Amino acid sequence: MSEQYIVSARKYRPDTWESVVGQKHITATLQAAIQKDQVAQAYLFTGPRGVGKTTCARIFSKAVNHNLGLDISDLQYSVFELDAASNNSVEDIRTIVDSVRIPPQTSRYKVYIIDEVHMLSQGAFNAFLKTLEEPPAHAIFILATTERHKILPTILSRCQIFDFNRIRVKDIAEHLQYIAQQEGIEAEHDALHVIAEKADGAMRDALSIFDQVVAFCGGKLTYNAVIENLNVLDYDYYFQLMEMIIKEDISGGLKLFDDILAKGFDGHHFINGFGSHIRNLLVCRDPKTASLLEVSENIAKRYVDQAVNSDIRLLIQALQFINECDNQYRGSRHQRLLVELTIMKLASIPYNQREGEKKKFKLKPFRSGDAPAPSLNPSSLGVKSSVVQLSERQSVQDIGVASPVVDDAKQKAIPKPVGLGLKSLRLNVAEQQKSAVETVHPIVSSRKYSLEEISSAWKAYTDECLKNDLMVQSVFRMAELVMLAENHAEVRLPGSTQIVVFNEQRGALADFFRERFGIQGIELSVVKTAITDVAIEYQTDKQKYEHLVKDYPMLDELRRRLKLRIDY
Repeated sequence: MSEQYIVSARKYRPDTWESVVGQKHITATLQAAIQKDQVAQAYLFTGPRGVGKTTCARIFSKAVNHNLGLDISDLQYSVFELDAASNNSVEDIRTIVDSVRIPPQTSRYKVYIIDEVHMLSQGAFNAFLKTLEEPPAHAIFILATTERHKILPTILSRCQIFDFNRIRVKDIAEHLQYIAQQEGIEAEHDALHVIAEKADGAMRDALSIFDQVVAFCGGKLTYNAVIENLNVLDYDYYFQLMEMIIKEDISGGLKLFDDILAKGFDGHHFINGFGSHIRNLLVCRDPKTASLLEVSENIAKRYVDQAVNSDIRLLIQALQFINECDNQYRGSRHQRLLVELTIMKLASIPYNQREGEKKKFKLKPFRSGDAPAPSLNPSSLGVKSSVVQLSERQSVQDIGVASPVVDDAKQKAIPKPVGLGLKSLRLNVAEQQKSAVETVHPIVSSRKYSLEEISSAWKAYTDECLKNDLMVQSVFRMAELVMLAENHAEVRLPGSTQIVVFNEQRGALADFFRERFGIQGIELSVVKTAITDVAIEYQTDKQKYEHLVKDYPMLDELRRRLKLRIDY
């Protein structure tokens, strides 16, 4: 007759402190307490299932008396276990209370282990409380629970509390490797990692899954056999989907999802698993967080390789889409369609990002071999001709290079205006007018630029870079360019507000001139002009605004679109 089979969870249950996996902080503390003879009379072991709470309680109950030189077999009458899940009445606790009064015959301590203590009834807790508060010197109580919050605070205050951790995937996989060697089983490292991840931090669950897979595979555990038996989605699916997202392959992503559904996997399980995949890609991008990646070495290398080719903005936005899908999944009437729509959104992220980059105006540097820009007559800029009076001249930082000095005062940078109301904008304009402009020493240009070349570049910037900003575009369209001297042009604008808007565009305009048209080494001065062909004196801000709207109807349209408030 063959030897009776014993499951791994019982056969390899730890019986020494050294064989306990993943709870070094607890075993070291308990050992030190025994060695220093500083044993408390009540302990509470709390933590997830299958992490070693009851095992450590049994090892402690033997170790606390073993220093007396007694044989382990003599200690069995000094250790009492009660499963509170099935023995939770007042009578069960009274049995313990009566037993506590009798001192041990062959040992120093009597140890009482109460498992699943949170299952005790209210009456049982009350009957136990007095004994726990004033136990005899020979009694030690060890309470174990997975739900600490259900225990009365009066019980907790009388115990030393030890929190057991979830066991790390790496530690579980190494322990499974040891057991496989003891049993003569050939196991792939990736296969053991899948079992360890499936166990979710519980060693007992890992050993139960290990036995199940061994029964299916026999003496050789392979990665493919394990994921087939446990119905686990292969990592490869997630890596493939991520590659399709990077390549914007929507049809490939939808086909992959259909294959996954055909294998019997749930759409919710799949999308959550892909969320974990993206989280792992984010984690392995930085060496500081790489330790949070709990996968085998082979899989970790694949994560690192894919993370290098994945933009961090794509990953973060993908997590947002997946989180939205997760929240909506259970309430959706078309769950498959919801996941497919999420895949479409994910595969569209790279395209949307590229379109966003175009709006930021990022152009290739100008090369000397490029064809010159076509000439353009200044009148084509759409600037209204009128009799003007020059006043309050301001200079700006160079449009490729330089800015003339305004005065001899100490120069400071002009702050950017803030505020949405026209009144607040007007105040900011006044503040800017009090500030001097930073001096930039000019770089001599190697050639002379004509007004036509500058006007052409100005119009291109207005049409291309400002097409999504109607307010700024209108300011540039109303400007008049006048050539004062060689490589020195003047920008004439009707008011201080327009000058503020123009000043904000100086850097981008300089980059555009240089990179798109190769124009650099020129000076642009900005001038405030006053229109004199309308001799009207306005007494109120409302009258001023209504007059502006007559000349520039787009201004009122812009105010309505932006929902701006007018402070008269």
